[in-house]
Amino acid sequence: MTRFDQALHRAAVCVALVIVAPPAMAQSKEPAATKSATASTKAHRLVLQVNSNEPATMNLALNNAANVEQFYKERGEKIEIEIVTFGPGLHMLRDDTSPVKERIKAMADKSPAISFKACGNTQENMGKAENKEIPLVAQATLVKSGMVRLMELQEQGWTYIRP
Repeated sequence: MTRFDQALHRAAVCVALVIVAPPAMAQSKEPAATKSATASTKAHRLVLQVNSNEPATMNLALNNAANVEQFYKERGEKIEIEIVTFGPGLHMLRDDTSPVKERIKAMADKSPAISFKACGNTQENMGKAENKEIPLVAQATLVKSGMVRLMELQEQGWTYIRP
């Protein structure tokens, strides 16, 4: 390709970008007061997955939830956070084996924005394997399937994080 062809190609690419790409710094016609009011009424929604029986992972999920909740609380913005457990991660919400159950109780008492979901399929399978009923902490809500719960929340626009 000659220098002329290269220059012509670059010019064509630039023209295409200008025509196709939206202006990077488009000005909003909303008044500044409306923008901040809109931002503060929008609910942020976060779902955290725990599928590991590792106390470090459980504590990381709790830290993430607390930090995100505090961030938006300081900004005056709404936040909803769900921690969904399944597989070995169900131990996080088991009343008999949870290494973080006192912390969960404290967090649930302090912040209604954070909720805890336990996988019913996992609870049932653990019960069969251990030949006993698997008790959950009082703060946990049972869902039929942890994986399905994650899918449904993502389909509704929730932000998904796996600590």
